[in-house]
Amino acid sequence: MTGGRLLLGATPLGRPDDASPRLVAALATAPVVAAEDTRRIRTLAAALQVSITGRLVSLFDANEAARVPMLVEQIAEGATVLVVSDAGMPLISDPGYRLVTAAVEAGLTVSCLPGPSAVTTALAVAGLPAAKFCFEGFAPRKPAARRAWLAGLADEQRTVVFFESPRRLAGCLRDAVAALGTSRPAVVCRELTKTHEEIRRGTLGELAHWAAEGVLGEITVVLAGAVAQTDPAALVDAVTALTADGMGLKEACAQVAGAQQGAVSRRELYDAVLRSR
Repeated sequence: MTGGRLLLGATPLGRPDDASPRLVAALATAPVVAAEDTRRIRTLAAALQVSITGRLVSLFDANEAARVPMLVEQIAEGATVLVVSDAGMPLISDPGYRLVTAAVEAGLTVSCLPGPSAVTTALAVAGLPAAKFCFEGFAPRKPAARRAWLAGLADEQRTVVFFESPRRLAGCLRDAVAALGTSRPAVVCRELTKTHEEIRRGTLGELAHWAAEGVLGEITVVLAGAVAQTDPAALVDAVTALTADGMGLKEACAQVAGAQQGAVSRRELYDAVLRSR
């Protein structure tokens, strides 16, 4: 094992002062900095008052495969290669995956400078369940593919986070209404951490109406998961156990229905208990 390593550095989503001290130090000292956009990383470095002393190379989708052998060779020879995307964590809908897998296959050290991510930032502020979630990357560009993708999310019970272009957001939300219904809760996060940050919460129907006139900025969407359908008859025993301990029937139905997070209403459960008698 050599002293070289591949270092993934999370960059600010908007505010330069969100950069970690470790990222600042790495920008100043790494022998090689591989950036999704070399101009943007120079702008960030200037805002942080740090000079990039190492070799600065571009690493984006179109050239990553060609860059990998050279970068892996430099790591193997002992260099630290710092990978940074335009904003957030490399590899998360950004370049870097090919390089990481090649470094791992070569037995080289891969480490990370943690920091900003639009995915977890949006999830944190959305106000939707966050214990379980999935990230879908960018929504498909073409309408037919997007509609098929949304249809595939109809039964997804985890909260879903995805990116969308501001130009396609209105169409995406219209398709989401058609595929998932008007009332599904969702959140559109625009320009996260930036001066004009906006967190728009509502139903898919409300958000589609809002976005119809056009939206600007970087967009992250958080979509509530589907509510699992529960047969009220399957919960009758739970209600019966509570009433046997002295709880009133209506109160027992309310407690059991509340534990199902909307999968069954109190009235549906109450009627099921009466039918069972």
